[in-house]
Amino acid sequence: MGPVHAASGLRRAPVQRRSAERLGRILDAAATLLDEGGYEELSTRTVAARAGVPIGSVYRFFPNKRAVADALARRNLDEYVIRVSARLAEPAADPGWRSAIDIVIDEYLAMKRTVPGFALVDFGIPVPDARGAANDRVADRLRALLAVHLGLDPGDRGLALVFTVGVEAADALLQLAFRTDPAGDPLVVAETKALLHAYLARTLDGAGTEAGTADG
Repeated sequence: MGPVHAASGLRRAPVQRRSAERLGRILDAAATLLDEGGYEELSTRTVAARAGVPIGSVYRFFPNKRAVADALARRNLDEYVIRVSARLAEPAADPGWRSAIDIVIDEYLAMKRTVPGFALVDFGIPVPDARGAANDRVADRLRALLAVHLGLDPGDRGLALVFTVGVEAADALLQLAFRTDPAGDPLVVAETKALLHAYLARTLDGAGTEAGTADG
């Protein structure tokens, strides 16, 4: 996994390589424990024990388990953006916006199915007041990434609203997909893509090389 994003709210950011590696072990341990026992059973003490570090090493970076899980979520988002960027940069990648949106969904699904801890802590921690802020971060990062890819203005306020609505809709539908099927119901996933294509068409048609083409 990549580094924790600079805005993660760490008590102190790691400077030396050894410190960064220790932070990585702490977050890896938290991810594994989330899969094993869920968020409620997570604690700074169990994280320290699983990571093989003193409890003081955890508190050096984090005040509590919520901060640990939030840093893991932000690391997940960094990794997600890296993965989407790599897919968009592939020589054979379709440059149109519909294909870009499909990549955004497909990479989320891949992480949901394979990345430790991601099922419970994807881009935000599983508490009621955190989901909206997490979706705002996702929308901001995806807007910045796709605006460059499609030659759009990332600072456009209308585009910001469109991405916010799109992320909120996709989040709700993909939660439904994984409630219906632990692997992600393919029919709900297909409907999610179709909904996003239809909604985004009025804003993104003409972006990239797909101007005037039909959904497909």
